Amino acid sequence: MTHTIVVDLGYGDAGKGRVVDLLCAESDVEAVVRFNGGAQAAHNVVLPDGRHHTFAQFGSGTFRGVPTHLSRFVVVDPLALAAEAAHLASVGVRDPFRLLTIDADALLATPWHRAANRARERCRGAGRHGSCGLGVGETVAYGLAHPAEAPRVGDVLDPPRLRSRLAAVRDRLTASNGPLDAPPLDDVVAVFAAFRDAVTIVDSGHLGGLLASGRCVFEGAQGVLLDEWFGWHPHTTWSTTTFANAETLLAGARAERLGVVRTYTTRHGAGPHVTEDRALDLPERHNGTGAWQGEFRRGHFDAVAHRYAVDVCGGVDALAVTHLDAADPALGICPEYANGWTRIPVGTRGDLAAQERLTNTLTGTTARGVYRPADRVTEIEAVLGVPVVLGTDSPSGPAVLRRALVP
Repeated sequence: MTHTIVVDLGYGDAGKGRVVDLLCAESDVEAVVRFNGGAQAAHNVVLPDGRHHTFAQFGSGTFRGVPTHLSRFVVVDPLALAAEAAHLASVGVRDPFRLLTIDADALLATPWHRAANRARERCRGAGRHGSCGLGVGETVAYGLAHPAEAPRVGDVLDPPRLRSRLAAVRDRLTASNGPLDAPPLDDVVAVFAAFRDAVTIVDSGHLGGLLASGRCVFEGAQGVLLDEWFGWHPHTTWSTTTFANAETLLAGARAERLGVVRTYTTRHGAGPHVTEDRALDLPERHNGTGAWQGEFRRGHFDAVAHRYAVDVCGGVDALAVTHLDAADPALGICPEYANGWTRIPVGTRGDLAAQERLTNTLTGTTARGVYRPADRVTEIEAVLGVPVVLGTDSPSGPAVLRRALVP
């Protein structure tokens, strides 16, 4: 049995949800496993009948009836999860929570994490790092600072311990940030109790059972170019966005590595985007300027940056290419930067100072040699050295290109 790991080889928004939905529609899938990120994910799936949902914590196979497992690497936000479940129910998914299991060891995001995240980002003014404003990074940072006391999903099964840990989050984050825009402790405890009663909380052995029972699709969040260690610091996510977490969870089980790219490179918010071209006419149905993320930016296919993503991942077995119907005749592929780079050097994990120097270099360079190939799929295969096995165009249409996944 071979499982599949789906990872975005850009800055996010490449179409992972669309790809996961297609994989779940085309074959039997035991579960979609989320292995990083949290409520800040926004994976849009539009069915042929027009139903649309932006998947955040639920897996993008939910419309197909495929269960979701939130692994220990996911930051779980009960308030956002309830809102997402309500929307899924409104578009025809019966009792979404019956399709969900959650690892007891996953971190819990709270309203105080969210409020502290927004307070810190506001204080940065024009130097914002870029954030979805949902407190995922704040939750991870708190977990690293207070590993023995950080609220986890399993704590909802022990109400006194949960209350104590939530109170500690409130007090610590208020002490460091000032008054926070968050509800009273009792209200949060009540919501988390409702979460406890709605979901199925499991131990670490549950995933092993899923892997043994059938094929699983591991759905990543954000993109490799936003990785906490290898992205352009500080414009990154507090999450490992490569295949690494999924492969840890697989514990040696066989899996194919599927990388997702658009036919053009996008970035939502602050940070380097070397091939950005504001003259490109590329309409976007599901992404726009957000209060926290900022502007949705479009550019030519950045072969240099996507090669870097492949290198950071240690290789990719196959590619899925989305937005094949992008129609601007000026849209092209960038093979090289003005500083002469055709490949971005891969640094050492944990060396954030080096990544920040890289950010400064990329901020000061531009694209060079942009060209328009006759066949974008073939050219993307060539410039990244990876076969394309899946291609899509419209958000709700069928796959327009499908080949066997690489063993």
